[in-house]
Amino acid sequence: MRIMGLDFGSKTVGVAVSDSLLITAQGVEIIRREREDKLRRTLARIEELILEYEVEEIVLGLPKHMNATEGVRVELTEQFREKLERRTGLPVIMWDERLTTVAADKAMIEAGIRREKRKDYVDKIAASLILQGYLDNRNREKGSGNPAGSDEEQDTL
Repeated sequence: MRIMGLDFGSKTVGVAVSDSLLITAQGVEIIRREREDKLRRTLARIEELILEYEVEEIVLGLPKHMNATEGVRVELTEQFREKLERRTGLPVIMWDERLTTVAADKAMIEAGIRREKRKDYVDKIAASLILQGYLDNRNREKGSGNPAGSDEEQDTL
């Protein structure tokens, strides 16, 4: 079993996948599209990756504002979640993604990646950070006796 992490943006979707032990997240690719409302090919590619990596669960970044309020991006992401669930039949968990893009950008700066090249990687790294946060929380809850995926909402990040 593996878990897929997705960073859904207006024209890209960053994709990451866990290892089979559900410990680490690795960036896989960035799916690009011409227009925000064109999702057919994006969903088809996600389905291909689900089969390739034997994914059984999806974690989708929830783009809340820094003050925890929800805006238009949250609404669009919720619509994407519904399409994903319908099309794949897999559970899709929403995960707070605040600061993941900032953290991804900082990691690339520290790695010496030039500004003009960062956009080629940022969504894939952000997807990895979203998934890694979820995996770490899941494993922490399992270790403390709380069932992973409990109804408690994730409010920290």
